[in-house]
Amino acid sequence: MKFESNVKVLGMKASKGTMDNGQTFDSTKVYTETPLDESKGTAKGFAVGEFTLGAAEEFQKYKHLPFPFEAVAEFEIVTNGKTQKTVMNALKPTKVSAASPKG
Repeated sequence: MKFESNVKVLGMKASKGTMDNGQTFDSTKVYTETPLDESKGTAKGFAVGEFTLGAAEEFQKYKHLPFPFEAVAEFEIVTNGKTQKTVMNALKPTKVSAASPKG
């Protein structure tokens, strides 16, 4: 199931390399402002949600932007039959500061 959502991107981090055991990694993490579950009256405010968005090179598309920034994210809910998770497939900035570089 795919859907879009407005998000506030608080930060991003590219990671690429090889672990000691030889396993390689290559990803960009996106950190978004995520509301806490207030339904039980024991939490209020926001936390950070972490999503993987493609390979480390994906970071290059966004590093010039002023953080935080507003964006529309395309998500997909996927399952292995037992558990489900939300995956970020795309990110499109919508509000960029007037002071940001143009290009």
